[in-house]
Amino acid sequence: MSIDTETAAKVAKLARIRVEDEALPDLAAEFNTILGFIEQLNEVDVDGVEPMVSVTPMRLKRREEVVTDGNMQA
Repeated sequence: MSIDTETAAKVAKLARIRVEDEALPDLAAEFNTILGFIEQLNEVDVDGVEPMVSVTPMRLKRREEVVTDGNMQA
């Protein structure tokens, strides 16, 4: 997929970012670089890899499951 300057202008407008006309080719090139990296990531085989919440192994804090009245008065 390739982004042209017209598409880059539309993306900038949707993101509510003012981009001068002379900067649009650089923005389109940057978008293309990002999309190229995403395509590389899509080629990685992740079958059998468990999703992570962090790059360091850790468990999320868990709260005790207790039924309460929700601090509601009768």
